[in-house]
Amino acid sequence: MDVTSAATVVREAVKILSALGRVRAHKGRGLFVADDDGMLITSRWGGFFRPVDIDHVLMLFEFRRVQEMAASSLAATRATPAELRTIEVAMQQCRHGFVHGQVDVFNQADDDFHTGVAAASHNTFLVSAVRDARRLQRQSSAIGIHDTFGDGTAAAVEEHEAIYRAIRDGRPDEAAEATAVHLDRTLEDYRREIQRRLFG
Repeated sequence: MDVTSAATVVREAVKILSALGRVRAHKGRGLFVADDDGMLITSRWGGFFRPVDIDHVLMLFEFRRVQEMAASSLAATRATPAELRTIEVAMQQCRHGFVHGQVDVFNQADDDFHTGVAAASHNTFLVSAVRDARRLQRQSSAIGIHDTFGDGTAAAVEEHEAIYRAIRDGRPDEAAEATAVHLDRTLEDYRREIQRRLFG
């Protein structure tokens, strides 16, 4: 194996271990074994969740749907101006990443958006549950599902805006419904991509 091939293998291994919560990469400092929430979620769900099993992905999205509908509904009645601004900035960064073809920017902003909504619910248990579910989802992403923009990325940008507007305008039922629409469509994207990769 030449040096280039070895570097590629190492990069992929680090990417997967990071998605699994086993290591953390700190820019300019190197890699560190995770010793915080990442390890807890790995030990709690790691032996159970199978990231390429479509049934498990379906169950994970059902789990996310319940949590995030509740979080967005609560956020619509509890979000502070600062929390609304955090959600708005994440929404705008998602749009920026998509428009400029910057997948990493989009993915980080997507994470910031969903965790920002959870934080605005002012419910610590929902914040933890949303964070845990998104970590599990990143295990599916580690097989390459989110290395490029999919057919649904443009829709995700608009769905984020609908969720944000409902929260900003204090409409809990609309916020929950917009979240359900977003997660249902995202699940279909995952389902199609996993099937395509597994079965051609």
